[in-house]
Amino acid sequence: MRNLLSLFLVLAGVRAQRTIEWTFVQNGTSGIVPLELITVSPTLMIMYDRADGNPLTLPDGEQAWAALWNLETNTPTAIPTITDTFCAGGAFISNGTLVSVAGNPLETPGQPPADGRMGIRLFGPCTSPTGENCNVFEDPEHVHLAITRWYPTALRLPDGGLIVIGGSNTNVFYNVGPTTENSIEFWPSRAGEPGAVIPSQFLLDAVPVNMSFVLPSGKIFMIANNITMIYDIETNTETRLPDLPNGVRVANPFDGTAQLLPLSAPLYEATVLVCGGTASDALPELSLNITDPATDQCSRITLTPAGLAKGWEVERMPETRILVESVLLPTGDVLLINGAKTGIFGLSKCMLYRTSFPAGQRITQEGLPSSDIARMYHSAAALTGKGNIMVAGSNPQPAVILPPAMFPTEFRVEYLNPDFMTNNSPRPVILNSPTQILFNQKATLKVTVPPSLSLGEIQVSLMDMGYVTHAQHANSRLVFLEHTLLGDTLEITAPPNNFIYPPGPAWLFLVADGVYSEGVQIMVGDGGNPPRADQGIKIPLNSL
Repeated sequence: MRNLLSLFLVLAGVRAQRTIEWTFVQNGTSGIVPLELITVSPTLMIMYDRADGNPLTLPDGEQAWAALWNLETNTPTAIPTITDTFCAGGAFISNGTLVSVAGNPLETPGQPPADGRMGIRLFGPCTSPTGENCNVFEDPEHVHLAITRWYPTALRLPDGGLIVIGGSNTNVFYNVGPTTENSIEFWPSRAGEPGAVIPSQFLLDAVPVNMSFVLPSGKIFMIANNITMIYDIETNTETRLPDLPNGVRVANPFDGTAQLLPLSAPLYEATVLVCGGTASDALPELSLNITDPATDQCSRITLTPAGLAKGWEVERMPETRILVESVLLPTGDVLLINGAKTGIFGLSKCMLYRTSFPAGQRITQEGLPSSDIARMYHSAAALTGKGNIMVAGSNPQPAVILPPAMFPTEFRVEYLNPDFMTNNSPRPVILNSPTQILFNQKATLKVTVPPSLSLGEIQVSLMDMGYVTHAQHANSRLVFLEHTLLGDTLEITAPPNNFIYPPGPAWLFLVADGVYSEGVQIMVGDGGNPPRADQGIKIPLNSL
């Protein structure tokens, strides 16, 4: 009867909705506060912090502020870095290297870490399952940004390099006044102009802490404070878009969170979701406290002429939320996790934003748990290659502070596991796949889809899991690939060009009836060093 019902739903064009019952599992301690958290392989994540009293040390006894997290053993391994990584941005580039940019000013003259504000840190690609001999490369004297930056955003571009946006030139917490860096630069530098810095009126107007995404056109969508724009890299043109509704602010430190929702053929229309932040209509003040108001607002806009004419669509979460994280899942849904109902302290329950549902039905807490660990400022949550979510960190304090302080520095690590991982239910499996695929090319994979899931919707998700820091998931991206499944043979077609998915590493997931496989890593594009020439074919777009 159940299979007949599933078949009826499929034939009727209705996606059967699975019952959600997710669970938290605590496993391991991080040793540093992973305020930056990036998945780098099926077994490893890299964590960046600041040097302010962490218990994890390097072999020579020096305090660590960077580490590799082993997903198999749930243990950290300290890795040496030269410059201060605190509040850096970053992204993968076209050759598979993870680049961390900018960081914290020098805090203690004559002692490590060195000033990180112009830092460039290169990691990988790392092929060792345990991270053996995988280290961060730095040469501050010769490889650095053009200007000092703290709290910038870095995005992977269609040419495989990076755009570095905004920040501050000193550690004034809220990036206000004369300390702001209202500019943009590229790494590597473009067009033979080393050190070129481009001023931005938008960042000057907004306060330059920002959340940004590369659109299928190659232009950049930016949101900072409560104003938005499209930036055209080629013409250096800023086009203002509608402000966030109801005076809601989402820029650090009153963090909301944003995601570029999944892109699908043939139009690849871009839609942006922004949730949480502050209900105040004022710019950040010089202090935060537990009573500062948060908002229950989620806002969504489609970046097409019709979408802009419609404007922001407002939805309401079941509770207010500030410092909330958003994790894009292989299904295309968005997990909302961490944060507080007011101020920078508190406990909160997970929520799921079901992207494809009609307005008014998208946000649910059914079957989603609450953790008993407060995950506040300087916490992070990131999707792993296994398909669960690693949750770690929290330190709304000026340095490492241990219990019995209220909301102490948090080193405990948790995983939020989907029910199909908790109860060992059958999952799709990618048995083998190519390690590289060129744009607009086809590839054949061997897969298995459990019979219990075979009548549900089949999706193939190509993902960048993002560079996670301060409620921002910069570069987070999902492209649903065109595909054909016959028996155990899955034929996929890569994105048509380097604008739909910027060249470089990706994760591939097979989704059946809402249950997804473990991810496999794949290189998209030719794998060369940036800048790369355009790859693939041009397609007509309706998006900006």
